[in-house]
Amino acid sequence: MSDTDVSVQVATQAAEVSYQRRSPWASMLRRFRKNKRALVGFWMVVVFVGIAVFAQAIAPYDPIEQNMDVILQPPSADHLFGTDEYGRDILSRIIYGSQISLMIGIVGVLISVVIGVGLGTISGYFGGRTDMFIMRIMDIFMAFPSFLLALAIVSVLGPGMVNVMIAIGIFSVPTFARISRSAVISVKNKEFIEAAKSMGASHARVIFKHVLPNSVAPIIVLSTMRIATAILTASGLSFLGMGAQPPTPEWGAMLSTGREYLRTAPHVSTIPGLAIMFMVLAFNMLGDGLRDALDPKMKL
Repeated sequence: MSDTDVSVQVATQAAEVSYQRRSPWASMLRRFRKNKRALVGFWMVVVFVGIAVFAQAIAPYDPIEQNMDVILQPPSADHLFGTDEYGRDILSRIIYGSQISLMIGIVGVLISVVIGVGLGTISGYFGGRTDMFIMRIMDIFMAFPSFLLALAIVSVLGPGMVNVMIAIGIFSVPTFARISRSAVISVKNKEFIEAAKSMGASHARVIFKHVLPNSVAPIIVLSTMRIATAILTASGLSFLGMGAQPPTPEWGAMLSTGREYLRTAPHVSTIPGLAIMFMVLAFNMLGDGLRDALDPKMKL
């Protein structure tokens, strides 16, 4: 065998070793980049986040400033999305409304993650009566339709964005608890967990150092998709008058007030509805892409 052949063989073996040692997250990122639908969802989310962050610089008008001279004006050069029943610029209200929708979705899901993952981890790790007690409570919550449960919670707490976030956080807890419990059960009996226990590691160290890091993938996927559900639920509650209150530029509330003008000024309700649809679609596409990328059974 010539020196050239030996060099090629060594280089090939080195490449194979490097490939085998590639971290799971690097492989996930590579799969994610190959998913065109996931990339579209990712960039749509980036655009919405950018609009929300730079709303003050992007919005051409004050979102709550009224101008009775341009009431229900159709889309024009001065008002690209038209104006509403109080002469407020709809484009500016859509831009500022993205802040509210994202805040409600992200904060609501964070509440669910903290409570649901905590309960699911405890349930799956310790098992026995603890598992039975926690899961039966989750079953009670899951017996109610999600939106009706959120509506009931907001009815008790009162309308408002803070209460909407609390309601969204509560009704999503059972889903996170069950997913987390399943993930923990699948890893808690692995060899490296037993090794950590045999070395005298405490339960807290085993959970936070070994169990949670190896069961985080389904939580990431679920969190992304639940943000879409949270945004849709918050819009529904605001549509019913239980969420953000006027003159807050919330998309669901804008959609509700525009119902009265569907014949004369359909843009008042159509544009907020499209904004809700595209944001929910973006997070769902991103969540689907993350699920495919994080699935270890997917081909590299």
